[in-house]
Amino acid sequence: MKKVELPIIDIASLTSEGDRKQTVSDELIEAFEETGFAVLVGHGIEKNRLFDIRELLVRVFNVPDSVKEELSISRDNYRGYIPLGFFSPNEQKSLSTTKPDLYEGFKLHWECPKENSVKDECVLYGSNKWVSQVDDMKEILLSYWEECDSLTFTLLSHLAVALGVEPGIILDFFNEPLTNMTLLHYPVSSSKSENSGIHPHKDISAITILHPDPLGGLEIRTRKGEWIEILCPQEALLVNIGDFMEVWSGGRFISTPHRVSNRNQKPRYSAPYFSVPRHSTLVKPLVKCENSFEHREILVGEVSAEVWRTNWLDENPSESDYQLGAIN
Repeated sequence: MKKVELPIIDIASLTSEGDRKQTVSDELIEAFEETGFAVLVGHGIEKNRLFDIRELLVRVFNVPDSVKEELSISRDNYRGYIPLGFFSPNEQKSLSTTKPDLYEGFKLHWECPKENSVKDECVLYGSNKWVSQVDDMKEILLSYWEECDSLTFTLLSHLAVALGVEPGIILDFFNEPLTNMTLLHYPVSSSKSENSGIHPHKDISAITILHPDPLGGLEIRTRKGEWIEILCPQEALLVNIGDFMEVWSGGRFISTPHRVSNRNQKPRYSAPYFSVPRHSTLVKPLVKCENSFEHREILVGEVSAEVWRTNWLDENPSESDYQLGAIN
């Protein structure tokens, strides 16, 4: 597998009015136009916070299986523990041949206030489950979540300006969001096949923020169809464009297929943050589309529920699906 270092972009000047601001903005736009991925430093999240998250992930997944299983997700509960090898690709599949993804996870969503009536509008909203044996889990993750929110809004504002769109138009979509985070643990795998982590997919998000595991294993598919592994410094964040931003931009910013392969003889951990608009948001191009770009309007709540349903091995996409992160 070819390993590639993407250009490292220091975005500290994006929140100032210095001479570097436009240059950095141009570098960011170029990355999202060319590969859909950007390696960011100067992002405002302290290195210690990132390592606290990594240490927390180890503690969460090291609790006894019996404890984790009591917190398991269900078809009508979108939060909690995902057992190893439980979820499968969101595509037409066969019970006899489809291989599940080889990770265990813990699903969190925007912590919806109990008094918020949006819960009556969409079943995807609610309260998260927390591992009581890890007493600082909620505090650490919600603090990190807040920092990811701040970074997301900064990036979305600059992407909007690049498109010639008033930033407030996009930011308003994130009132009562379906933003979510998946805590992930990829155990040591005896498999040498490519199916040793997460299947090839595109993200159903606006943008995704990830602090990659130092072990590596995140692979993206280039425009030429070649799979390459992305290298990322330990203090950097990897940010990629999701399907919603690709549609808003009319195909200018690309949602790139990627996958995870854990070929190391060590466990791998990560906690991707997926920024997702309010359930009632109808995602459609905000600018003129690129010539070759084909799209469908996406109702966020509907596609999010469909993605959840089709995670189950015995559930196939409906005929009216939105491709659900399909890579072709």
